Amino acid sequence: MPIDFPNSPTNGQTFTVGEKVWIYQDGKWQGGNEDVTQTDIDGTVVGGSGEAWETFYSAQPWHKGLTCKRTSYNNNIRKQFAGIGYSYDAEADVFVAPQPYSSWTLDSNHDWQPPVARPAEGMWSWNEETQAWDEVETP
Repeated sequence: MPIDFPNSPTNGQTFTVGEKVWIYQDGKWQGGNEDVTQTDIDGTVVGGSGEAWETFYSAQPWHKGLTCKRTSYNNNIRKQFAGIGYSYDAEADVFVAPQPYSSWTLDSNHDWQPPVARPAEGMWSWNEETQAWDEVETP
């Protein structure tokens, strides 16, 4: 029988079914001595971990030759939701946003950082030509 886990869980959250206790950690429910399943939009049940999900979808004919990596809108899996232009860092197992400006560098948390810190107050826009923040006037 499928288990109806809570939506939008947080790391460390527990969920009990009968005498089995599950804990949500690193983007998946763990424990309970059962496989966690996910139902695809076409009704296909995909079982187990994120790895099982990726293996299942990578084996589909429409993904032939591609590797599927799971991601999530709430940024619980692989740092952030993958989008057009994003790259996958296999060593860190995260998706990285496109570099917004050529002067920006990637930090150890896989976030792009400007060469000059953005001012804390007000609305600002990065000016690549001057390598500075321009204040944006609000109506």
